[in-house]
Amino acid sequence: MKDIGNSIVAVRGATTVVRDCKEEIESKTKELIERLIAANNLDGQNRQCVSILISTTQDIHSYYPARVIRESRLLEAPLFSCAEPAIEGALPLCIRIMLTISGENFIAKHIYLHGAATLRPDLAEK
Repeated sequence: MKDIGNSIVAVRGATTVVRDCKEEIESKTKELIERLIAANNLDGQNRQCVSILISTTQDIHSYYPARVIRESRLLEAPLFSCAEPAIEGALPLCIRIMLTISGENFIAKHIYLHGAATLRPDLAEK
């Protein structure tokens, strides 16, 4: 990785799928990653993604969101995936992503899409 500065920022995002199926998981994961890249100007030169953390609720098990990101080649960074704990009343069918970004000073722009907008209404697009 090229040395592009000493700022490290975490950027969060989340989305939901309508049902647990490959097509929904692919579509919604790709949409979220594309929006995170665009909103945070991840150009690979002045700002780079250093790592990607993905979590899914336990009701998502038919396809692997990390695979969507890896195969899309939209970001080239190490991926780590885990399951959210099964908490009563938690938002179902949710995919959460946290990007660690290295680059010039900037303000992180978090993205919450679809049903996940209820997680952080203060950060969701109006």
